Amino acid sequence: MSNTGEVFGAHGYGATARGANYSAPNFVRELTSGMSHEERLAQAKWLAQLMDSNFRVPGTPLRFGWDTVLGLFPGVGDALTSAISLLIVHHAWETKAPAHVLARMLGNVAIDFVLGVVPLVGDLFDLVFKANRKNAMLLERHLTRQVEKQHLARARFPRN
Repeated sequence: MSNTGEVFGAHGYGATARGANYSAPNFVRELTSGMSHEERLAQAKWLAQLMDSNFRVPGTPLRFGWDTVLGLFPGVGDALTSAISLLIVHHAWETKAPAHVLARMLGNVAIDFVLGVVPLVGDLFDLVFKANRKNAMLLERHLTRQVEKQHLARARFPRN
């Protein structure tokens, strides 16, 4: 992808054909519109791996991601990583995840943010609390249940 038009669409971020500005939620909604549930789950898993376990401490099983690295920058880093984490929640919302699943996901992001802003303690906390991985697993569980319900409904009421 050689230019921003290929990444963000023909008009780039912040402009439309009519010149109106996007809000951040509208930008995310448009960027992810038309994605299948499988694509949403794949992106959620990719983000979780990138943010929570992209790197390994040599000689140990300890893994960390950009959430830990960016969390070293007080306030700004934690706000940025929380915004990225909310994309996984957005994918769950778009797949019609139940309110209790969304609340749990938002709780994971909030815990990661609130404890992450505490200097040093927050950085250590980021090494063990993997909010994005937890949320990707919640999304996967929700989508698996959706598929199982569809199969069950088809088995009970076959179309003849």
